[in-house]
Amino acid sequence: MNEVVLITGASSGMGQATAERLNKHGYKVYAAARRTDRMADMQAQGIQTRYVDLTKDESMVKLVEDVIAEEGHIDVLINNAGYGSFGAVEDVPLADAKRQFEVNLFGMGRMTQLVLPYMRAQHSGKIVNVSSMGGKINEPLGSWYHSAKFAVEGLSDSMRLELKPFGIDVIIIEPGLIQTEWEGISAKSLLKTSGDTAYSKMAHQMANILNGGAPASKPEVIAKLTERAIEAKHPKTRYAGGMGAKPLIFLKWALPDKAFDALWMGVLKLQGNSNQDIAEKKAQKEI
Repeated sequence: MNEVVLITGASSGMGQATAERLNKHGYKVYAAARRTDRMADMQAQGIQTRYVDLTKDESMVKLVEDVIAEEGHIDVLINNAGYGSFGAVEDVPLADAKRQFEVNLFGMGRMTQLVLPYMRAQHSGKIVNVSSMGGKINEPLGSWYHSAKFAVEGLSDSMRLELKPFGIDVIIIEPGLIQTEWEGISAKSLLKTSGDTAYSKMAHQMANILNGGAPASKPEVIAKLTERAIEAKHPKTRYAGGMGAKPLIFLKWALPDKAFDALWMGVLKLQGNSNQDIAEKKAQKEI
Protein backbone atom coordinates (compact mmCIF):
# COMPACT_ATOMS: atom_id res chain seq x y z
CA MET A 1 0.00 0.00 0.00
CA ASN A 2 2.85 2.37 0.91
CA GLU A 3 0.51 5.10 2.10
CA VAL A 4 2.13 7.20 4.80
CA VAL A 5 0.01 8.15 7.81
CA LEU A 6 1.06 10.73 10.39
CA ILE A 7 -0.99 10.70 13.58
CA THR A 8 -0.65 12.94 16.62
CA GLY A 9 -1.61 12.10 20.20
CA ALA A 10 -0.70 8.49 19.54
CA SER A 11 0.77 7.40 22.87
CA SER A 12 -2.53 6.11 24.27
CA GLY A 13 -6.25 5.72 23.73
CA MET A 14 -7.78 6.33 20.33
CA GLY A 15 -4.51 7.50 18.81
CA GLN A 16 -2.66 4.37 19.81
CA ALA A 17 -5.49 2.08 18.72
CA THR A 18 -5.71 3.82 15.35
CA ALA A 19 -1.95 3.70 14.76
CA GLU A 20 -1.82 0.00 15.59
CA ARG A 21 -4.81 -0.86 13.39
CA LEU A 22 -3.50 1.05 10.37
CA ASN A 23 -0.03 -0.43 10.80
CA LYS A 24 -1.51 -3.92 10.90
CA HIS A 25 -3.39 -3.24 7.68
CA GLY A 26 -0.41 -2.14 5.64
CA TYR A 27 -0.02 1.59 6.15
CA LYS A 28 3.35 3.15 6.97
CA VAL A 29 2.49 4.78 10.27
CA TYR A 30 4.31 7.60 12.02
CA ALA A 31 2.89 7.91 15.53
CA ALA A 32 3.74 11.17 17.29
CA ALA A 33 3.22 12.25 20.89
CA ARG A 34 4.91 13.97 23.82
CA ARG A 35 5.10 10.80 25.90
CA THR A 36 7.35 8.74 23.66
CA ASP A 37 8.45 6.65 26.65
CA ARG A 38 5.04 4.95 26.50
CA MET A 39 5.39 3.87 22.87
CA ALA A 40 7.89 1.00 23.10
CA ASP A 41 5.22 -1.60 22.28
CA MET A 42 4.30 0.36 19.16
CA GLN A 43 7.91 0.44 18.03
CA ALA A 44 8.06 -3.34 18.43
CA GLN A 45 5.16 -3.60 15.98
CA GLY A 46 7.08 -1.64 13.35
CA ILE A 47 5.39 1.71 13.92
CA GLN A 48 7.65 4.74 13.61
CA THR A 49 7.35 6.76 16.81
CA ARG A 50 8.26 10.43 17.00
CA TYR A 51 8.17 13.23 19.55
CA VAL A 52 5.93 16.25 19.04
CA ASP A 53 4.62 19.05 21.25
CA LEU A 54 1.69 20.86 19.67
CA THR A 55 2.40 23.99 21.70
CA LYS A 56 5.88 24.37 20.16
CA ASP A 57 6.14 25.30 16.50
CA GLU A 58 9.69 24.06 16.05
CA SER A 59 8.61 20.63 17.28
CA MET A 60 5.85 20.37 14.68
CA VAL A 61 8.07 21.67 11.89
CA LYS A 62 10.76 19.11 12.71
CA LEU A 63 8.25 16.27 12.80
CA VAL A 64 6.87 16.96 9.34
CA GLU A 65 10.32 17.64 7.85
CA ASP A 66 11.62 14.35 9.26
CA VAL A 67 8.74 12.32 7.82
CA ILE A 68 9.12 13.96 4.41
CA ALA A 69 12.90 13.39 4.47
CA GLU A 70 12.35 9.69 5.18
CA GLU A 71 9.29 8.97 3.02
CA GLY A 72 9.00 11.80 0.50
CA HIS A 73 5.25 12.15 1.03
CA ILE A 74 2.46 12.17 3.61
CA ASP A 75 -0.86 10.76 2.45
CA VAL A 76 -2.96 11.00 5.61
CA LEU A 77 -2.69 13.38 8.56
CA ILE A 78 -4.76 12.35 11.57
CA ASN A 79 -5.02 15.27 13.99
CA ASN A 80 -5.89 13.22 17.04
CA ALA A 81 -4.05 15.03 19.86
CA GLY A 82 -6.24 16.83 22.35
CA TYR A 83 -7.39 16.87 25.93
CA GLY A 84 -10.31 17.96 28.08
CA SER A 85 -9.94 20.42 30.92
CA PHE A 86 -13.20 21.06 32.71
CA GLY A 87 -14.38 23.68 35.16
CA ALA A 88 -16.85 26.53 35.42
CA VAL A 89 -16.12 29.49 33.14
CA GLU A 90 -15.90 31.68 36.23
CA ASP A 91 -13.27 29.43 37.80
CA VAL A 92 -10.98 28.44 34.90
CA PRO A 93 -7.90 30.69 34.58
CA LEU A 94 -7.69 32.19 31.10
CA ALA A 95 -4.19 30.75 30.72
CA ASP A 96 -5.71 27.26 31.03
CA ALA A 97 -8.46 28.13 28.57
CA LYS A 98 -5.92 29.41 26.04
CA ARG A 99 -3.85 26.22 26.37
CA GLN A 100 -6.98 24.20 25.62
CA PHE A 101 -7.30 26.05 22.32
CA GLU A 102 -3.54 25.89 21.69
CA VAL A 103 -3.55 22.09 21.74
CA ASN A 104 -7.06 21.23 20.53
CA LEU A 105 -7.34 23.81 17.75
CA PHE A 106 -4.20 25.76 16.88
CA GLY A 107 -1.90 22.73 17.07
CA MET A 108 -4.25 20.93 14.71
CA GLY A 109 -4.28 23.92 12.38
CA ARG A 110 -0.50 24.24 12.37
CA MET A 111 0.06 20.55 11.65
CA THR A 112 -2.34 20.89 8.75
CA GLN A 113 -0.51 23.95 7.40
CA LEU A 114 2.76 22.04 7.43
CA VAL A 115 1.55 19.00 5.47
CA LEU A 116 -0.61 20.80 2.91
CA PRO A 117 2.16 21.93 0.54
CA TYR A 118 3.17 18.29 0.05
CA MET A 119 -0.42 17.09 -0.38
CA ARG A 120 -1.15 19.83 -2.89
CA ALA A 121 1.96 18.90 -4.87
CA GLN A 122 0.77 15.29 -5.15
CA HIS A 123 -2.84 16.43 -5.68
CA SER A 124 -4.11 13.98 -3.09
CA GLY A 125 -4.34 13.49 0.63
CA LYS A 126 -6.68 13.21 3.58
CA ILE A 127 -6.84 15.45 6.66
CA VAL A 128 -8.66 13.67 9.47
CA ASN A 129 -9.60 15.95 12.37
CA VAL A 130 -10.65 14.15 15.53
CA SER A 131 -13.34 16.31 17.04
CA SER A 132 -15.91 14.88 19.46
CA MET A 133 -19.62 14.63 19.91
CA GLY A 134 -18.67 17.55 22.16
CA GLY A 135 -18.23 19.56 18.98
CA LYS A 136 -21.98 19.29 18.42
CA ILE A 137 -23.46 19.12 21.93
CA ASN A 138 -22.91 21.08 25.13
CA GLU A 139 -22.59 20.05 28.74
CA PRO A 140 -22.15 22.05 31.95
CA LEU A 141 -18.63 22.85 33.20
CA GLY A 142 -17.03 21.98 29.87
CA SER A 143 -17.39 25.36 28.18
CA TRP A 144 -13.77 25.82 27.10
CA TYR A 145 -13.45 22.23 25.89
CA HIS A 146 -16.69 22.37 23.93
CA SER A 147 -15.92 25.76 22.43
CA ALA A 148 -12.57 24.40 21.18
CA LYS A 149 -14.28 21.37 19.64
CA PHE A 150 -16.99 23.53 18.08
CA ALA A 151 -14.13 25.51 16.53
CA VAL A 152 -12.60 22.30 15.17
CA GLU A 153 -15.86 21.60 13.37
CA GLY A 154 -15.94 25.08 11.83
CA LEU A 155 -12.28 24.95 10.83
CA SER A 156 -12.77 21.58 9.17
CA ASP A 157 -15.88 22.64 7.27
CA SER A 158 -14.13 25.66 5.79
CA MET A 159 -10.96 23.72 4.97
CA ARG A 160 -12.99 21.11 3.14
CA LEU A 161 -14.10 23.72 0.62
CA GLU A 162 -10.63 25.24 0.28
CA LEU A 163 -8.89 21.93 -0.33
CA LYS A 164 -11.38 20.17 -2.58
CA PRO A 165 -9.88 21.66 -5.80
CA PHE A 166 -6.53 20.13 -4.83
CA GLY A 167 -7.88 16.60 -4.40
CA ILE A 168 -7.56 16.72 -0.61
CA ASP A 169 -10.38 15.40 1.60
CA VAL A 170 -11.15 16.79 5.04
CA ILE A 171 -12.87 14.34 7.38
CA ILE A 172 -14.22 14.90 10.87
CA ILE A 173 -14.35 12.07 13.43
CA GLU A 174 -16.81 12.59 16.28
CA PRO A 175 -16.20 10.08 19.09
CA GLY A 176 -18.70 9.55 21.85
CA LEU A 177 -17.81 8.13 25.26
CA ILE A 178 -14.58 6.15 24.88
CA GLN A 179 -12.56 4.18 27.43
CA THR A 180 -9.44 6.36 27.60
CA GLU A 181 -7.55 8.53 30.08
CA TRP A 182 -9.60 11.50 28.89
CA GLU A 183 -12.46 11.09 31.35
CA GLY A 184 -10.21 10.70 34.39
CA ILE A 185 -8.05 13.68 33.46
CA SER A 186 -11.15 15.80 32.83
CA ALA A 187 -12.73 14.82 36.14
CA LYS A 188 -9.52 15.58 38.01
CA SER A 189 -9.20 19.03 36.44
CA LEU A 190 -12.88 19.69 37.11
CA LEU A 191 -12.64 18.96 40.83
CA LYS A 192 -9.37 20.88 41.14
CA THR A 193 -10.89 23.92 39.45
CA SER A 194 -14.49 23.98 40.68
CA GLY A 195 -14.73 21.32 43.39
CA ASP A 196 -14.68 23.87 46.21
CA THR A 197 -16.36 26.84 44.58
CA ALA A 198 -19.94 27.98 44.14
CA TYR A 199 -20.21 25.28 41.46
CA SER A 200 -19.06 22.43 43.72
CA LYS A 201 -22.35 20.49 43.73
CA MET A 202 -22.52 20.39 39.95
CA ALA A 203 -18.77 19.72 39.73
CA HIS A 204 -18.98 16.61 41.91
CA GLN A 205 -22.00 15.34 39.97
CA MET A 206 -20.24 15.85 36.65
CA ALA A 207 -17.06 14.24 38.00
CA ASN A 208 -19.08 11.14 38.86
CA ILE A 209 -20.27 10.95 35.26
CA LEU A 210 -16.77 11.45 33.87
CA ASN A 211 -15.30 8.89 36.26
CA GLY A 212 -17.22 5.95 34.90
CA GLY A 213 -20.78 6.95 35.68
CA ALA A 214 -21.73 6.19 32.07
CA PRO A 215 -20.82 3.23 29.81
CA ALA A 216 -18.11 3.79 27.20
CA SER A 217 -16.84 2.12 24.04
CA LYS A 218 -13.34 0.77 23.49
CA PRO A 219 -10.86 2.94 21.52
CA GLU A 220 -10.77 0.30 18.79
CA VAL A 221 -14.28 1.41 17.76
CA ILE A 222 -12.87 4.78 16.69
CA ALA A 223 -9.79 3.17 15.13
CA LYS A 224 -12.04 1.07 12.90
CA LEU A 225 -14.21 4.07 12.06
CA THR A 226 -11.15 6.14 11.12
CA GLU A 227 -9.81 3.38 8.89
CA ARG A 228 -13.17 3.17 7.11
CA ALA A 229 -13.13 6.92 6.58
CA ILE A 230 -9.66 7.12 5.04
CA GLU A 231 -10.26 4.10 2.81
CA ALA A 232 -13.49 5.46 1.38
CA LYS A 233 -13.13 6.65 -2.21
CA HIS A 234 -15.62 9.41 -1.50
CA PRO A 235 -15.54 9.83 2.29
CA LYS A 236 -18.37 11.42 4.21
CA THR A 237 -17.67 14.76 5.84
CA ARG A 238 -18.34 13.35 9.32
CA TYR A 239 -18.20 9.99 11.05
CA ALA A 240 -19.74 9.71 14.52
CA GLY A 241 -19.15 6.60 16.63
CA GLY A 242 -18.73 5.28 20.12
CA MET A 243 -21.16 5.19 23.02
CA GLY A 244 -23.80 7.91 22.88
CA ALA A 245 -22.42 9.84 19.92
CA LYS A 246 -25.15 9.36 17.33
CA PRO A 247 -28.18 9.58 19.66
CA LEU A 248 -26.88 12.63 21.54
CA ILE A 249 -25.94 14.48 18.36
CA PHE A 250 -29.39 13.68 16.99
CA LEU A 251 -31.11 14.91 20.15
CA LYS A 252 -29.14 18.15 20.08
CA TRP A 253 -30.23 18.66 16.47
CA ALA A 254 -33.88 17.69 17.06
CA LEU A 255 -34.64 19.36 20.39
CA PRO A 256 -35.02 23.04 21.20
CA ASP A 257 -32.07 24.33 23.21
CA LYS A 258 -34.02 24.58 26.46
CA ALA A 259 -35.30 21.03 26.10
CA PHE A 260 -31.73 19.77 25.70
CA ASP A 261 -30.72 21.84 28.73
CA ALA A 262 -33.54 20.21 30.70
CA LEU A 263 -32.18 16.77 29.81
CA TRP A 264 -28.83 17.70 31.28
CA MET A 265 -30.34 19.09 34.45
CA GLY A 266 -32.33 15.88 34.81
CA VAL A 267 -29.17 13.80 34.45
CA LEU A 268 -27.42 15.85 37.12
CA LYS A 269 -30.31 15.37 39.54
CA LEU A 270 -30.18 11.61 38.96
CA GLN A 271 -26.54 11.56 40.03
CA GLY A 272 -27.55 12.08 43.65
CA ASN A 273 -26.12 14.44 46.21
CA SER A 274 -22.70 16.00 45.99
CA ASN A 275 -20.12 15.59 48.73
CA GLN A 276 -20.98 19.08 49.88
CA ASP A 277 -24.68 18.18 50.24
CA ILE A 278 -23.81 15.07 52.23
CA ALA A 279 -21.58 17.06 54.56
CA GLU A 280 -24.27 19.70 55.07
CA LYS A 281 -26.96 17.12 55.85
CA LYS A 282 -24.64 15.36 58.28
CA ALA A 283 -23.93 18.64 60.04
CA GLN A 284 -27.65 19.39 60.30
CA LYS A 285 -28.34 16.00 61.88
CA GLU A 286 -25.60 16.56 64.43
CA ILE A 287 -27.18 19.91 65.36
